[in-house]
Amino acid sequence: RRWQSTEAAAAPSAAAPTNPKIESIVSQIGQLTLLETADLVSTLKARLNIPDVPVGGFAAPPGGPGTAAAAPAEEEDDDAPPAPAEKTLFNLKLESFEAGAKPKVIKEVKGLLGLSLVDSKKFVESAPKVLKEGVPKEEAEKIVATLKGVGAVASMD
Repeated sequence: RRWQSTEAAAAPSAAAPTNPKIESIVSQIGQLTLLETADLVSTLKARLNIPDVPVGGFAAPPGGPGTAAAAPAEEEDDDAPPAPAEKTLFNLKLESFEAGAKPKVIKEVKGLLGLSLVDSKKFVESAPKVLKEGVPKEEAEKIVATLKGVGAVASMD
């Protein structure tokens, strides 16, 4: 009947004693603002060499969703001479952006990479920087066109 109770829930730390040093750090972190917390996270990532992990759904398999279905068709053409290898995966790089378009570029980068607003702003301000790696050609062209539409300059390598 906890949902009917008007009393506060018992603190989970009552069961296991907590190190006073840890308790002090936790209470200090609890008093930080959202911006200070974001700065703390980025500082800890830098100091502890923790890589940024994109937040989002499952990633597409390398080469895109259509490559597994296209492979058997290529095997049937054994008599055809080998064509020069065409690059299928590209690295996208944010080169620069117009000053007036900065908010739109930040919003677009936030959506593409699944970063927080603060991290997206830092990412955009550090241009030129690699945006995505190993992107299929069609998707890369769409992303470059979208970024160009909001006032950014992006390239495919």
